Amino acid sequence: MTQRRGTAIVTGVGRRRGIGAELAIGLASDGWDLVLNQWAPYDERLGLQRGADDPSDVASECRALGRTVEVVPADLADVEAPARLVAAAVELGDLGGLVLSHCESVDSSILDTSVVSWDRHFAVNARATWLLVKAFAEALPDAPSTAVTGRIVALTSDHVVHNLPYGASKGALDRVVIAAGVELGHRGIRANVIDPGPVDTGWMDDEIRQTCLAQTPAGRLGTQTDTAHLVRFLFSDAGGWINGQLLHSNGGFGAG
Repeated sequence: MTQRRGTAIVTGVGRRRGIGAELAIGLASDGWDLVLNQWAPYDERLGLQRGADDPSDVASECRALGRTVEVVPADLADVEAPARLVAAAVELGDLGGLVLSHCESVDSSILDTSVVSWDRHFAVNARATWLLVKAFAEALPDAPSTAVTGRIVALTSDHVVHNLPYGASKGALDRVVIAAGVELGHRGIRANVIDPGPVDTGWMDDEIRQTCLAQTPAGRLGTQTDTAHLVRFLFSDAGGWINGQLLHSNGGFGAG
């Protein structure tokens, strides 16, 4: 069994095909106990492919790797939810990681975005990010450290056209996490953002798939595992010097 590394929170683990599920399994393989967050009403609303109880199945896969795992359903639009997740992780002991892979993503444009949709996107994607980072930092030692005491990684997107509230709120997420890397760096907290580019988690049709493939010099689309590899590196001892960065892990998508 891999030596225990501590406890990490992973949000957005609602569907087995999603990136969050692969992140959870990868971190479990590396020795992290986990608190997994999901919110079934969101996944139901999206209507994308999922199993009867994907969060439980992912948790079982992680437990089979020898890890302790708690699944905590919570709507991250609720201002109390971030503190509940962090409290659950503190109970498992040695809290040291926070991975933000949740999102609210409903397509709309400048002329047809509603105030309700705008506010929910910012509540889930931006406000919850700030509150999770805040609660995470408050649970760690408030003292200078040259050692790495905590790791924060958030997933973002540069997509905004006809996906306005999603893209705008993800831009706010970027700023929150990069600010955390600067403001909390002296305490040993490392905070980074990953833009994984287009990953087919069930939302692509053939036209979108071919369009994205044509813009990817690496010759294939990104996978959930590609993103998990980078998160696992940032959570490793070797990745501890990377801080306050927005990293593009996308095979060169859109670089030409």
